[in-house]
Amino acid sequence: MKRLLMCSAIVLVAACASTPAYGPAAKSGAMGYESLQIENNRFRVSYTDTDAAKARDRALLRAAEITMERGAEWFEVTSSYSSDESVGDRAPRSSVTIGGSSGSYGRSSVGVGVGIGFPIGGSSGGKVTEVLEILIGSGEKPDRPNVYDARSVDINLRGAATS
Repeated sequence: MKRLLMCSAIVLVAACASTPAYGPAAKSGAMGYESLQIENNRFRVSYTDTDAAKARDRALLRAAEITMERGAEWFEVTSSYSSDESVGDRAPRSSVTIGGSSGSYGRSSVGVGVGIGFPIGGSSGGKVTEVLEILIGSGEKPDRPNVYDARSVDINLRGAATS
């Protein structure tokens, strides 16, 4: 029975910790990407994930996809920022605590406890959203640090971002 409970707990923790597959967000603010065309060759791309590095890589991958879909060859990140929804979130969390105490032959008792907290629903899981504003173009790639070759980004990030 102990073994079954332990295995169930491990599976539950692994399921909660996994990052969802690369793809569009089901609704605004949900996990996945969102894209908005601002001008003819300017877009805002965002990606929401539980891992900041994955959110950044996946936002760059989506920027590369948009660039290639429009027949362009490179994109420039003109501005970017991250939004971490877990910062400042001090709401109380439900938890399960296991504890015990012992007394000493009629003297005052001394408590010894071990607490283990398990989030029970209602938690955002610490989502991070990476937002990029990009400008897409064709021809010779400008020699600036925030300009990326779309095909290279796609090749280099597709395997890592989609796994």
